[in-house]
Amino acid sequence: MLGRLWKLVAMVGVVGMVLGGGPAVAGPKPIVVGALLPMTGQVAAYGQMCWVGMQIANSMEPKVLGREVKLVLVDNKSDNVEAANAASRLVKKEKVIAILGPATSSRALAAAPIAEKAHVPMIMPSATNPIITQGRKYIFRVCFIDPFQGKVAARYAYNQLGARKAAMLIDISQDYCVGLGAFFKREFERLGGKVVAEAKCNTGDQDFSAQLGVIKNSGAQVLYLPNYYTEDALVARQAKELGINIPILSGDGAQAPELIKIGGPAVEGFLLTAHFHPKAIKGELGTKFRAVYNQWKAAGKVREDMTAFHALGADSYFVLLDAIRRAGTTDGAKLRQALASTKGFEGVSGTITIGPDGNAIKSATILVVKGGKFRYVTTINP
Repeated sequence: MLGRLWKLVAMVGVVGMVLGGGPAVAGPKPIVVGALLPMTGQVAAYGQMCWVGMQIANSMEPKVLGREVKLVLVDNKSDNVEAANAASRLVKKEKVIAILGPATSSRALAAAPIAEKAHVPMIMPSATNPIITQGRKYIFRVCFIDPFQGKVAARYAYNQLGARKAAMLIDISQDYCVGLGAFFKREFERLGGKVVAEAKCNTGDQDFSAQLGVIKNSGAQVLYLPNYYTEDALVARQAKELGINIPILSGDGAQAPELIKIGGPAVEGFLLTAHFHPKAIKGELGTKFRAVYNQWKAAGKVREDMTAFHALGADSYFVLLDAIRRAGTTDGAKLRQALASTKGFEGVSGTITIGPDGNAIKSATILVVKGGKFRYVTTINP
């Protein structure tokens, strides 16, 4: 009986081999890349847009060095502790070779020490606080930093808007907002202007009447709001209700569709410094990305118009793959060296060169809300 059974097993094995059903030949393991983004919480819109950009980029370039690239998404819930925990999970459990994200500065400050200690490169799409990369070798970004956009905003207010007196309303619970406000003030006053009112708020505040009352009586000719989209939209609405009719200027944190959804007619004419606008796309990669993005939109995979966060999310992925190709490996030290030597990379959001401090040297754009959309005004080169 046993003899017949072994003969039957042998025959099945032979048939299986002939039909191609023999032992599977294992292919090369995928390259695992972490995406550390705020998919829920106060600034979820940024993470969701960056994630769409990364997914589209992955669909365009799914392989590198002959291996599949697998993206592993972890939600940092717009929280600093969650960001640190998520970074640890990606490094220790998922064994990622690099981390794309976080999207905001406070979360990046929490995650950066973990990636740095593990020698895992971290590429931030849109975290702009300069402190994040200081003294670190494995932390990079594909966006400009706040000292640059603060200067751009101050010069635009002084030279183009003709303002000599400015008011500021700053969310003091966010590192990004505090830093950007300080850089604007420094440059505006260096030019000869004066900040005549400085008011404070916190993330989640709903009533800004007290702060706006001070601003209204200050004689300010421009209001600078270096905050995220929710607070900016609410401030704009309440400023309009109080009869404050001076130009409002903000930073890249305002470029989310939610600014217009929440602000409505009150954000018409709202100005901001931004990383990107589709009209500024010039290179081949950006043109291809825009075409695929439009295909996804037509198919209902995305609803909003393309923003800087879509483009920067994609660029964090494309810059990583470019570095892997040049390094010829996913080894952390060699990959870090390749990232640090990135020069003149034609990305979706523009030409990217990584400076000696891990920061991208690139241009900024000025946008204005007009007709319920973000409209391109001009590009400011570094």
